[in-house]
Amino acid sequence: MKSQNFEFLRAKRPVLADFGGFAEQYAHSDPQGSLGKQRAFVENVVLAIYAAYRLQPPLSDNLNDLMSAEPFRQSVPEVVQNKLHVVRKAGNAAVHPRYPIPSQQALDCLYELFDAARWFYLKVDGGKRDDTPTYSPPEPSGATNGKAKEALEKLRLAEAKYDSVLVALEAETQKRLEAERTAAVHATELTQLKEEGQKVATFLQFNEETTRRRLIDQALLAAGWSVGESGKNTEQVKQELPLSGLRSTKSGEGRADYVLYGDDGKPLAVVEAKRTAKDVKEGAEQAREYADALERGTGVRPVIFFTNGADTFLWDDAQGYPWRKVYGFYSKDSLEYLTHQRTNKTPLATVEPSLAIANRLYQLEAVKRVSERFSSKFRKALLVQATGTGKTRVAISLCDVLMRAGWVKRILFLCDRRELRKQADRVFKEFMPGEPRIIVDSNTSSDRSKRIYLATYPAMMQCF
Repeated sequence: MKSQNFEFLRAKRPVLADFGGFAEQYAHSDPQGSLGKQRAFVENVVLAIYAAYRLQPPLSDNLNDLMSAEPFRQSVPEVVQNKLHVVRKAGNAAVHPRYPIPSQQALDCLYELFDAARWFYLKVDGGKRDDTPTYSPPEPSGATNGKAKEALEKLRLAEAKYDSVLVALEAETQKRLEAERTAAVHATELTQLKEEGQKVATFLQFNEETTRRRLIDQALLAAGWSVGESGKNTEQVKQELPLSGLRSTKSGEGRADYVLYGDDGKPLAVVEAKRTAKDVKEGAEQAREYADALERGTGVRPVIFFTNGADTFLWDDAQGYPWRKVYGFYSKDSLEYLTHQRTNKTPLATVEPSLAIANRLYQLEAVKRVSERFSSKFRKALLVQATGTGKTRVAISLCDVLMRAGWVKRILFLCDRRELRKQADRVFKEFMPGEPRIIVDSNTSSDRSKRIYLATYPAMMQCF
């Protein structure tokens, strides 16, 4: 498949050039298919970097795990990682779309992919910059509906013929990954690789800010927020919102990168986007200033997020919690519940465990100790109990206390075997019959209306 922008890769990486060509052809007619090809492009680039740099792969060959592994992060510049993540996340969203995939998203990702491809060509394959073209966005075919459909069918046929090549390539890749798992590269080599890669990225003059914003846009879309294209405001998400009364600027004026709003028009969260190289604490303090300004103007203190596009942190300072790293932005209903908790949750010390669920002294003591820990602003607790001492009852008793106190909205009960999941389901049904519950599997993984979710570890791995 001849490509408009990626032909410079063909001499050494024909598969990448073909993926680029398919992605360009699908960009307007089938953006979902285009993003799928772009994700495959990223996967092959990541594997090629592992091979070229002799990096030791993680035990899992999942693409996110490969890109999140420390050797990869230590050897590839952050701006290149971010570009690859932009395409990876968009490709993941295209497989199970929660919102319509616009052609503009496929085109935006193509540009990020082209940048990453140029860096890969220069740094990994040792190419010359003069051999890389200036990026040219693919144009719509301009064909009528009938001809456009016919052209798409021909493209699908060409892709089907190409699949056999990809199957052989994937088998070869798996063998190489297994062989590389025993290899190891010294830390100083990784640092040197990253420094050299950063010089190439600087030389190419990448637009890091645009890449970061696209990452953040995708993360917000994944959480169900309506994000406007190219920085446009929506009812739910306002971008570059002017704020006044700031202490950190001479004029007292500034702009919040993103402000997320509830149905009542009040701010639920403020998001500060920082460059990768910036100190996380710097983003935290700036975001807190924006939260102060929004609170003065609306009477509502928003939850604080700050991110560099790759890592995201949440700070619920209104409840006295320190900031912490999270896997993504909260959805609107989760943020609404978080702000609701500020004034409506009950101190855990005032909620007595139900003796109908757990009544042995050591069980009640366990629930009490965990409650004390959570009341002290800790977010994790570990209980170790011997077989036959009622682990399930203690866990469900704790769930009951947290729910009655208004500390939790949804509970995930994880087990390592189906039999334990069935046992937990029976106990929940017996002692908390009024709480809607569901067993997590591929058919129910998108359910958000229940209160109790029961799952085995394998089921969670398959669904998420």
